[in-house]
Amino acid sequence: VQLQASGGGLVQTGDSLRLSCIGSQSFSTFAVGWFRQAPGKDREIIGGIIKGGGSTYYADSMKGRFAISRDNAKNTAYLQMNNLKPEDTAVYYCAADRGTIATMLRGADYWGQGTLVTVSS
Repeated sequence: VQLQASGGGLVQTGDSLRLSCIGSQSFSTFAVGWFRQAPGKDREIIGGIIKGGGSTYYADSMKGRFAISRDNAKNTAYLQMNNLKPEDTAVYYCAADRGTIATMLRGADYWGQGTLVTVSS
């Protein structure tokens, strides 16, 4: 599957932003995850959503301001980000895996190209 992340941009502290991840095919057969990588830092796990969309996982540091959802009819997953802070500035990536959220977080089968989110103070 090919993944296309979009929706990034320049926002101000406190703003909300929703990122989209569009899959090319058979999207409903993949668990989907979101990750981010800030300049000079390692990639971070944000969380993931199961194939059917009924269950999500979030890294502890991401709970509260981030929400992952999906619409399989549109082959699209979303990352809703609220109350954005300058430290959220990063390239955000979506990924997909044929297995579970756990296998996806350990090493996803497919990756999108990333979309840059910049939060100004």
